Amino acid sequence: MSFRTHTVTTYVEDVSPGSGALPPRARYASSDATSLSLNGTWRFRLSPTADAEDDSFAAEGYDAGGWAEIPVPGHWVLHGGGRFGSPVYTNHLYPFPVDPPRVPTENPTGDHLRVFGLPADWPAEGGAVLRFDGVESCARVWLNGTELGEFKGSRLPHEFAVGHLLKTADNVLAVRVHQWSAGSYLEDQDQWWLPGIFRDVTLLHRPADGVLDHFVHASYDHTTGTGTLRVDSDVPGRVTVPELGIDIATGEPLTVPVRPWSAETPRLYDGVLATAGERVPLRIGFRTVELADGLIRVNGRPVLFKGVNRHEWHPEKGRALDLATMREDVLLMKRHNVNAVRTSHYPPHPAFLDLCDELGLWVIDECDLETHGFTERAWRDNPVDDDRWTPALLDRAARMVERDKNHPSVVIWSLGNEAGTGRGLTAMAEWIRGRDPSRLLHYEGDANCRDTDMYSRMYADHAEVERIGRGLDGGPRKRRRLPFVLCEYGHAMGNGPGGLVDYQRLFESYDRLQGGFVWEWIDHGIKDERYGYAYGGDFGEELHDGNFVCDGLLFPDRRPSPGLVEYKKVIEPVAIDGDGAGGTVRITNRYDFADLSALAFTWSYEVDGETVASGALPVPPLAPGESAEVELPEPPPAASAGEMHGTVRALLAADTPWAPKGHIVAWGQFAVSARRAPGVPATAAPVARAGVITLGPAAFDARTGALRTIGGVDVTGLRLDVWRATTDNDDGAAWQSGIRYGLLWRKLGLHRMRHRLDGVEAGADALTVRTRVAPAGRELGLSAVYRWTSDGDRLQLTVSVAPEGHWTVPLPRLGIRLGLPSADAARPAADRVRWFGGGPGEAYPDTRMASAVGCWQSTVEELQTPYVRPQENGARIDVRWAEIGGLRIEGDPLFFLTARRWTTEQLDAAAHRTDLTPGDTVWVNLDHGQHGIGSQSCGPGPLPRYHLSAEPAEFSFVFSATAPTAPTAAL
Repeated sequence: MSFRTHTVTTYVEDVSPGSGALPPRARYASSDATSLSLNGTWRFRLSPTADAEDDSFAAEGYDAGGWAEIPVPGHWVLHGGGRFGSPVYTNHLYPFPVDPPRVPTENPTGDHLRVFGLPADWPAEGGAVLRFDGVESCARVWLNGTELGEFKGSRLPHEFAVGHLLKTADNVLAVRVHQWSAGSYLEDQDQWWLPGIFRDVTLLHRPADGVLDHFVHASYDHTTGTGTLRVDSDVPGRVTVPELGIDIATGEPLTVPVRPWSAETPRLYDGVLATAGERVPLRIGFRTVELADGLIRVNGRPVLFKGVNRHEWHPEKGRALDLATMREDVLLMKRHNVNAVRTSHYPPHPAFLDLCDELGLWVIDECDLETHGFTERAWRDNPVDDDRWTPALLDRAARMVERDKNHPSVVIWSLGNEAGTGRGLTAMAEWIRGRDPSRLLHYEGDANCRDTDMYSRMYADHAEVERIGRGLDGGPRKRRRLPFVLCEYGHAMGNGPGGLVDYQRLFESYDRLQGGFVWEWIDHGIKDERYGYAYGGDFGEELHDGNFVCDGLLFPDRRPSPGLVEYKKVIEPVAIDGDGAGGTVRITNRYDFADLSALAFTWSYEVDGETVASGALPVPPLAPGESAEVELPEPPPAASAGEMHGTVRALLAADTPWAPKGHIVAWGQFAVSARRAPGVPATAAPVARAGVITLGPAAFDARTGALRTIGGVDVTGLRLDVWRATTDNDDGAAWQSGIRYGLLWRKLGLHRMRHRLDGVEAGADALTVRTRVAPAGRELGLSAVYRWTSDGDRLQLTVSVAPEGHWTVPLPRLGIRLGLPSADAARPAADRVRWFGGGPGEAYPDTRMASAVGCWQSTVEELQTPYVRPQENGARIDVRWAEIGGLRIEGDPLFFLTARRWTTEQLDAAAHRTDLTPGDTVWVNLDHGQHGIGSQSCGPGPLPRYHLSAEPAEFSFVFSATAPTAPTAAL
């Protein structure tokens, strides 16, 4: 056997999908045939170019003892401490010159070696198949010195027949992986470019007459309550489903009474496909997907997608996900009321779909296709409209459909994402329809819906979505008769997304609107000692898109962000509405299929945030769409003692596979008695002596009127504040044509406001300080008057603000900022915060649905939301009073509370969390208002009703010294 002394690389730039691989087939998780996982530690050598090394490493007996070791599955750039290159992040620009199908000579190439023996129980008869579940971006494979072939299609499986090459021991598996290939032009998916063997490698014994491809057809007739099962198989056999009494030959249909599968009630029946040589377990879900009466229907009922887009991600392993991480994702989705996933923008690890079947999620399974970078060339030479590439497109479509066709959770096939339009997509659509007419087709880029079964858009604003819902969007007649899905909306980058509830109200108001998928599930920060989590540009990329890769509802460590908590509330499947006046609450079942029998309801009354009465609430098992007025118990007499709220919760009545008994599914809260606004009678007079003015418990600088102490607590820097560290959504995206207020605020100079003292007046019952706050270089500003009064024990500040000049933009925030001493040995509790108001998490005007009124407590550190790129965060909304640093602060009207151990300016300047160093001062913002959040990092900005207009305002705060206490409430 001879090897080349040079390396053949023509296949790297060949537009074909590869050679040598077996035809695609259905994947099944297990069978009684023997298998051997080849995951583990492999020998690894990295070369700078595709042809730097010859093929001799694939020969038996090759000495790779000096090579490095890396884990498989894995990405070599995430191992070796930088020795094997670095990750690269781009949103849509290709990180190499666009000259299809050519790729750079500088093409990192990783040679992988694994030597293995067969287990003792490996059968002597039959064949074997070597399976790769995912390799980026192009691989060439040898076994025991014989070349098996090469392939592209990174997120799709490829199998090779290897039975004739296997030995009992010392089998040499050699895999050469190229970072760049012609296939890279089809994989421009707004993600880290991460080469390597990142999914499982498995050796499968193939017994004679073993199962090859098979297709489980399990439809459901909602009019009769019966399911029809037929399993087509390349190898004849029998299908048994003991629970249903089914025992039929492959290819033979049988109709029996069944319970259907849905995302809400994921009923699976265990069956077996048995051929002469193999038994394969089947998990069968009976359901029918159709487009009927202009709607997507499952089992005869329209569905409303409450979904997320999900890139596969782990902060240390990249796309090399383990089963536990995948299960954690699905459990988190279910616990946050998510019912659907779009697998952006490629088929996921197959085990993820097993979990979706088991636990219940609707799935849009998306093909491994995106050519977004061709937008820079006005789509010129786009592979999707070039016949030379069509075989590769069809190969990718076939490998997705054949692999995943037996999953009941997959209800829609997606042709890909942001790949323009062209003949190739039409060929894919025609092939898929011919192979599997039982599912619908999606592709967002098909504006006229020529090849698709639904009208799909990204980031359409609320007004446009409403026009679509009303059928006023125009376009071809076919499109106007199709359902509408927002395949991406609510861009969850940094603080946000805002406006989710406004979208949801539209979805629930118009039948044509069948929901959407928030972009996206998780921040794709890479764990990094320098920054905590790294993003684009942190590895010295030539081209990158910064922290645009951190745009998820989960932080990289899989902690839910405030955005996910908000989304859970917005999409909760039970609506609980009441105003507390009529003694009833209205319960509405917003499930598509399930009644409310699986839920238990409770009621409680809280006075000033503390529960004073509670109990179980009888609620009928309402069918989907039904509502009922449910009578509440009488509020207790304690209502007269303070501000009272009532809360009704819907809890799981028993343990489920995805959450324990008592898990809160939905809740509603309503006011029962009103709050008494705080006030201080102005009975104390200001007293001036030795450069100091005292007023009740406070001391002021006599010259400037600056507050120095309250009740022995030092106070620094109290002043009007309008600036916030701009969020990703404030700053927007460069390609957007709309107003990006973050940029305008900074251009106007609101981040560097100057404070002019106009006067200090000590009157008979008040100290008045008059100021003007304005940015340098501008003529507009704000007149701010601080009026201090006291009853001797408490201190009240009333702030009157009036705009001066022509304001054309809303304000970021409006309130006062002050500094308090941080904790030390003498004041160990100074960093603790207790408040009565909205909580427990952060909230802003258009992200407030998940905020419940209660009495909460936290540390200053825990108030911070750890966005990967630091920005405005941590505000608590509707605060009545707060205790921090020895002070009690009451507000009128309700206010936003923010506290942090760095200034807003320091937060604004930070690029990573590690740039923020806690100081000796806790900076507290007491805000009368905040501008909304929106999702303009890729979508629309906040709706006008969430703008903080520059207009006259008056608000007040009452300060008093207090000892910190520690009761708390929980939702």
